[in-house]
Amino acid sequence: MRTQKTMKALFSALMLVLLAVIVAACGGGGDKGASQQASGQAEQGKEASSGGEKKVLKVGTDAAYPPFEKQGPDSKPVGFDMDIIKAIAEVNGWELQIEHAGWDPLFEDIDKGKRDIGISAITINDERKQKYDFSDPYFDAFQLIMVPESANVTKIEDIKDMRVAVQSGTTGADLAEKVLGKGNPKLKGFDDTPSAVEELYAKRVDAVVADNAVLNDFLKTSGKEGYKVVKDPNVVPEQYGIMVKKGNKELLDEINKGLKTIKENGKYDEIYKQYFGEEKK
Repeated sequence: MRTQKTMKALFSALMLVLLAVIVAACGGGGDKGASQQASGQAEQGKEASSGGEKKVLKVGTDAAYPPFEKQGPDSKPVGFDMDIIKAIAEVNGWELQIEHAGWDPLFEDIDKGKRDIGISAITINDERKQKYDFSDPYFDAFQLIMVPESANVTKIEDIKDMRVAVQSGTTGADLAEKVLGKGNPKLKGFDDTPSAVEELYAKRVDAVVADNAVLNDFLKTSGKEGYKVVKDPNVVPEQYGIMVKKGNKELLDEINKGLKTIKENGKYDEIYKQYFGEEKK
């Protein structure tokens, strides 16, 4: 017969063995869990490196230039340009963050690397190409003169003695300045084209010089009667491009690849017809 003291000793020994088994089991489970976690992280890294995660690009625009861009009901930019860059993004598997920046700040943001892409009916010209890189052209444009129907205007030189409104920093402003002369008080610059057109409606100016699609859109949608647009065939046509920081060849190549694809698969024509009522000629 075992004594109480012997039983206590045996019980203590059993408890020590049981405790050792539990510790070993916990330790083994921890190692297995750590191994599984490391394996999962490796798989995630592999997925990201193989293109599992979309490239996120910041896009800036001046959302005050319908039908190319305007602020929608939720204040997010919408319009022809927005649909074009979204279609390009779909081809390339990008995720876009599109924001209204304003005209001058848009150029500054691209220059400083705060945004990756600028798309805002931006005319490609030699001066801008010195500081930024542009995609292949995606829209053909030309300058129009918007005046009252009674105005005797048939060419750009006819506005030389008029009060003229333009959007500052645009090719329309450059054209008007060539006719009226730099510093002419009759030439009024505004932050956006809608403000310039409103100045014409209020009869505080006699004419507005701006891109064809924008002024034609105003004639169709403003509800104002008694106005016309005049095209001077001697004014050189323009082309719009998508802008990136100077030297960003990799991004520019991807944009051009996407633009070529949507022109070939019919997506571009579909978007063009939606905004301008016909396919691009």
